[in-house]
Amino acid sequence: MATEAKPTRVTGLPRLSVVLACGAFAAVVVTVAAVWAGGGAATSIPGIEDAGAVTNWGLPVVRTLMDTAAVATVGALLLVVVLLPGGRKLTATQLRYLTWAGAAAALWAVASAAALVFTLSDLFAQPVAEILSPTIVADFVSTDAQGRSYALMAATAGVIATLCVGVGTARWARLLLLLALAGLVSSASTGHSSAAGNHDAAVTSLALHLVGVAVWVGGLVFVLVVAARREERAADAARRFSPLTAGALLAVAASGLVNTAVRLPSPGDVFASRYGLMVVGKAVALVLLGALGFWHRRRTLPALADGRRGAFVRLAVGELLLMAVATGLAVGLSRTPAPGAEDASLSPTEELLGFPMPPPLGDFPWTPLFTQWHFDPLFGFGTATAALLYLAGVRKLRARGDKWPVGRTIAWLLGLAVTVLATMSGLAVYGKVLFSVHMGQHMILAMTVPILLVLGAPATLALRALPAAPKGEPDGPREMLMKLLHSRYVRVISNPVVASVLFIGSAFVVYYTSLFEQLMRSHLGHMFMLVHFLAVGLVFFWVIIGIDPGPRRPPHLGRLFVLILTMPFHSWFSISLMSSTALIGEGWWSLLDRPWVAEALDDQYNAGAIAWATGDIPVLITTIILAIQWIRSDQREARRIDRQIERGDDNDPLAAYNAYLASLHARDRHPGQSARPTPTEES
Repeated sequence: MATEAKPTRVTGLPRLSVVLACGAFAAVVVTVAAVWAGGGAATSIPGIEDAGAVTNWGLPVVRTLMDTAAVATVGALLLVVVLLPGGRKLTATQLRYLTWAGAAAALWAVASAAALVFTLSDLFAQPVAEILSPTIVADFVSTDAQGRSYALMAATAGVIATLCVGVGTARWARLLLLLALAGLVSSASTGHSSAAGNHDAAVTSLALHLVGVAVWVGGLVFVLVVAARREERAADAARRFSPLTAGALLAVAASGLVNTAVRLPSPGDVFASRYGLMVVGKAVALVLLGALGFWHRRRTLPALADGRRGAFVRLAVGELLLMAVATGLAVGLSRTPAPGAEDASLSPTEELLGFPMPPPLGDFPWTPLFTQWHFDPLFGFGTATAALLYLAGVRKLRARGDKWPVGRTIAWLLGLAVTVLATMSGLAVYGKVLFSVHMGQHMILAMTVPILLVLGAPATLALRALPAAPKGEPDGPREMLMKLLHSRYVRVISNPVVASVLFIGSAFVVYYTSLFEQLMRSHLGHMFMLVHFLAVGLVFFWVIIGIDPGPRRPPHLGRLFVLILTMPFHSWFSISLMSSTALIGEGWWSLLDRPWVAEALDDQYNAGAIAWATGDIPVLITTIILAIQWIRSDQREARRIDRQIERGDDNDPLAAYNAYLASLHARDRHPGQSARPTPTEES
């Protein structure tokens, strides 16, 4: 069996360990300087004893280590799962970097636990020695969002560090990567985002920001590692990482812009406050990083593919040090009070919703639903990106002379427009206040938007627009999409029984357990609920009327049978809401100050009525679409048979059937002869 070549260092380049150590040291130094310049360490509460210098300086340093370890964990797992090509079993190289991911995750777990203790000390303004009690820590974790976030990160990182020791397949490595990203996103509820007004947009944008930074910085670190160590497929890893940097850059820039707009009262505060100046410094670092990434793509990647690694490594080292500076600024920014933060006072309702209580709907309930708009970064950036990518694919097809049905484009864009309407209009605002409006939002996302989106056939468009990877080269986006569509996971969830259970069963699980109330208390949880409703709707309607390729689906009659069997359960769910005497999510509604809501059970009855009424129209539309698809499928099959007959193919089914009838006639005339088998019997 062939053994892997031992990696060697590029001559004339700095040692990798020295570079990484310098990067970590630069991040810590910039963090300390930023905290001092922003006044984060000098913050004190009048009349309350200060937490002490250990907490004031230890918290930002520990958070820097925590963020660095989290980014390193994501980067190492990204290298193993995405950037280094491989099969189901991890190679020796992938296993080596999986061990690195485990070590980084262990540091992440320890730093998260330390950050939990320092944060508790900072909030109570007491030294660490006085609050380091199991009872106090447990109470902080169970009652405070920041405590739960740090505890969740520590637990997630601990699980990753443990599993990295025994994982040997790509499937488990992908699961660890998703787990690391989930743990990273949970930290979005800490810091200024969770306490500022309009905090729902701030939390969502910060979550996108963290994911973008982790993919960008972590991926660059480990691409640099494989290049400096002269690993096999280093050029492939860099080439795969290049398109990820563009997406990560856009995510970081857009989410950072939203966060800044939320925190700064006016544009003039950008240059008139310490917080604004730090934002400017971070923006400058981002622009420089984007320029270096462009230089990478134009100059150093081709040289790396030719085996000349020096230019790539040197530029990547400079990019890494600049990222360390940006990371230190980000941590310092989190400890710097935003302008007007000390004067801001949020009502309990604003702290729960992220915005003031909207006015009552009044006599014309449709008016506020279309005037009370509230921007959400996840759905705003997500729908814009989906629209641009789709139109780019259509443009590419038409540029080379291929046709793409206009109806599919209209369906896709209309589906995205309805998504925006459901998640950023008054439906989203009142969806947090009234159960009836929330149910309308649910029905739109689960039963209207999916019909339009699956008719847009985005996977088919991507497969036709994306170039195929050259023979012998690692899989590109097109090949990875094909593998996903025909993977075991997609085969399971696209099974008609599984898709139906997810579509209907998830509604019962969410609303008839305490899960609904828990998800409503957290903005990220609320976003997860909406995305889940959209996802299960997409899977179900893809099985019924989907155009995109995938695992073998039932024939049209079977799909109609699945639709007919599923919809009574939807009606049952609606009737159960209308007839229930127990208030769903009572703990959440009781926290809101809604003087214009007379009876919450009446609103719940309206929610059931909306679910029942809005379910019939999508089912009727789906049935009509399925019938049209069925007719067109039969027409295509008839045309195919006609072409076979005209060509005189040996496999002509009509000729084979006529021959079978002739053989039966010959057998009747000559009983000693046997009939020719039918085409089915031959097969």
